[in-house]
Amino acid sequence: MSNETGTFWDHLDELRHCILKALAAIVVFAVAAFAFKQPLFDVVLAPTHSDFVTYRLIGAPDFHLSLMNTGLTEQFMIHVKLSLYGGLLVASPYIIYLLFGFVAPALYDHERRHAVKVVVGGYAMFIVGTAVNYFVVFPLTVRFLGTYQVSPDVANMLTIQSYADTLISMSLVIGVIFELPVISWLLALAGILKWQYMAQYRKHAVVTILIVAAIITPTTDAFTLFVVALPIWLLYEASIVIVRLTTMGREQTKA
Repeated sequence: MSNETGTFWDHLDELRHCILKALAAIVVFAVAAFAFKQPLFDVVLAPTHSDFVTYRLIGAPDFHLSLMNTGLTEQFMIHVKLSLYGGLLVASPYIIYLLFGFVAPALYDHERRHAVKVVVGGYAMFIVGTAVNYFVVFPLTVRFLGTYQVSPDVANMLTIQSYADTLISMSLVIGVIFELPVISWLLALAGILKWQYMAQYRKHAVVTILIVAAIITPTTDAFTLFVVALPIWLLYEASIVIVRLTTMGREQTKA
C-alpha cells in the first residue's frame, strides 16, 4: 500500500483535476469527431445499405433503408450526440488511466493487481461487445425492423433520431452484457459464485439467454435469434471456465 498521505481536501482537489482532465479529453475527441462529420456518419449509417459487410457475409437480399428528419434542430443534435459518444468511447482508455491513477495509491499490491485485471478486462470486453453489436446485432435488427411491414399500404418512415438512439442504446446494452466474464470472475474471487451452480443451471441460463436475445432483436427469424444468442451463450460458458479456474486458484492458495 502506498505511503502517500494527504488531507481530505487534497484528495478532493486531486479528484477535481482528474475529472477536469477527463472532461477535456472527451471534449477534444468529440470536437474531432464533430469536425470529421462525413467519416463519422459513413460508419454510423453503413448498416442502412445492403453492401454492409454483415449483409454480404450472410447473403442478404439487396435493400436500402431511407432515414428522414422531422425536426429543425434534429440533425444537428444527432451530430452532437454521436460526436460526444464517439469522443467518450475514444477517450475512455485515458479516463480509465486517470481514475486508476487516482485510486491506485490507496490499494494494496494484490488489490492493485486485481484492479488492473478488472479495468483492462472490463474495458476490452465492453469494446468487444460494442463491436459485436455494430457488426452483428444492430445490422440484423435494423434490417428486420426497418423493412418490416404489417401491410404494403403502410410505409415505414424512420427518423435519424430513432436510428441513432437505437444504435447508442444497443451498444451500451451489449457492451454491459459482455461484462459477464469479468463480473463472474469478481464474484468467484469473493467466493460468492460457484461454477457448479452455473453448470447445474445451464439449461435455465440458455432459456434466459434466448429470452434476452429475443428482446434485443424482436424478430421471428430463427437465424437472427441464433446469431445474437450464440455470443451470449459463449460468454456464459467462458464464465463457467473462469469461475472454475478462479475457485481452484483460491483453494490452492488456502492450502
